[in-house]
Amino acid sequence: MNGRGGGGFPTGKKWKIAHSTASDQKFLICNADESDPGAFMDRAIIEGDTYRLLEGIAIAAYAIGASRAYVYIRAEYTQALEKLKHAVGQAKTYGLLGENIYNSGFNLSIIIKQGAGAFVCGEETALINSIEGKRGMPRTKPPFPAIEGLFGHPTVINNVETLANIPAIFDYGPHWFNSIGTQKSKGTKVFALTGKIRNTGLVEIPMGTKLRDIIFTMGGGVKNFKKFKAVQIGGPSGTCITEENLDIEIDYESLKTVGAIMGSGGMVIMDEDTCMVDIAKFFMNFLQKESCGKCIPCREGTRRMHEILEHITKRPTNEGGHETLERFKGIMQLESLAEVIKTTSLCGLGQTSPNPLLSTLNLFREEYEEHIFDRKCRANVCRELRTFYIDVEKCTGCTLCLKKCPAEAIIGTPRNPHFIIEDRCTGCGICFDICKFVAVTVK
Repeated sequence: MNGRGGGGFPTGKKWKIAHSTASDQKFLICNADESDPGAFMDRAIIEGDTYRLLEGIAIAAYAIGASRAYVYIRAEYTQALEKLKHAVGQAKTYGLLGENIYNSGFNLSIIIKQGAGAFVCGEETALINSIEGKRGMPRTKPPFPAIEGLFGHPTVINNVETLANIPAIFDYGPHWFNSIGTQKSKGTKVFALTGKIRNTGLVEIPMGTKLRDIIFTMGGGVKNFKKFKAVQIGGPSGTCITEENLDIEIDYESLKTVGAIMGSGGMVIMDEDTCMVDIAKFFMNFLQKESCGKCIPCREGTRRMHEILEHITKRPTNEGGHETLERFKGIMQLESLAEVIKTTSLCGLGQTSPNPLLSTLNLFREEYEEHIFDRKCRANVCRELRTFYIDVEKCTGCTLCLKKCPAEAIIGTPRNPHFIIEDRCTGCGICFDICKFVAVTVK
């Protein structure tokens, strides 16, 4: 079975390496640090069937010879934490955890470690550092954790969904599990549907299900009968898939053919009113803030990419020749900068951080060009690129927009048509929102 984390590494292979490595102490870590925006698969599993997760942890620990297991979980998951603590307490009471469990000679203790919510701690070596009481920063690999991990001992790290699958495989057998999915990707996968979709929530689908079926059958299609534009798959550092590839089968191999990654299972659906430059800027802002800062390409590169995207979506007011030249120079270097970050960053966060930008730039280059050359956002999302004007035929001169304008960009007298001074207008849209006569429109 492929692990249900972002990398999809074979679970059995990881267990075998740790089992074969000689050591007086081995550890198992359940990674429940679900930090993707909009993702809540792990939380749902822990809150819905806590004992199934504990059973999977116990089986995995026994398989590799670990006597101690950690559950690294976000501190914000208060209900999941309470259920987890209660379940561990009950397991101890019934003798399912502790010393010499049911006279088997096997010892197992489960320790719950609360994470501070750092995105980088989803990376296994950063997570290990956090458990050890150090700053959550990735380590260089090799050595890999299965050989030298927590406190220098062999350590297996599996995510919640991976471990929750183990009891079912033991109950129904490997043939049952292998009967689900595709030739190389077996079993099911849980996805979180968010964004501009009618049915938000979790779906569990067999590997090989078409992306179109997930969005339009299970998800009910795009909200408000809008046109589908793209789906971001793979979390904040994932990539976009457009209408052209909606019939792709969801498995690890197929997604690679279109440059996408499965990640932990987040799907963000976007409609025709979405600005793809703004989406790239949002994810780059998230990733640059979550960078641990250890390596220069990720720390400085993601910040620089976000700055360039900020320039693209900003109105160039009071911009001199030097600033204009610097802005265009940054834009010209955007793709090469992204490639440098991908190839030279230390961990998976840095290596995949340019994905949202490269993906949207490749698929929606015309939107970038409109922002750069025409200073226009076709979706009217980028605030500083919006131009508002007042239709004199509809304006009654009520003065409401004039009074509410924070930039004092509206002029006029009572009961006479008003006008917007474009040079002063910041594009906030307050006049558009409060006009009772639909006199304010967006160019």
